[in-house]
Amino acid sequence: MSTETQRRLASLGGKTAHLNGKLYKFTSEKASEAGKKGGAKTSENREHMASIGQKGGLAKRGWRAKEEPREADSSPESPAEWTES
Repeated sequence: MSTETQRRLASLGGKTAHLNGKLYKFTSEKASEAGKKGGAKTSENREHMASIGQKGGLAKRGWRAKEEPREADSSPESPAEWTES
């Protein structure tokens, strides 16, 4: 079967599904529900969640190490020093 014939048949099938009301409609509510199911299933695996947290912590630590050192603030350390200007 040629590519063009396959494309035409697929198009007709899609149009027929729409006309008969058989097409699955993926709404934002259904997407939200699916995401919650996936998140719940993933978070059941505590070992996996711990490894994700460790990777995030290491990534953040690595980012801070690359950051340029900050100069010491000349701002007062305590509220009492704030008023002594």
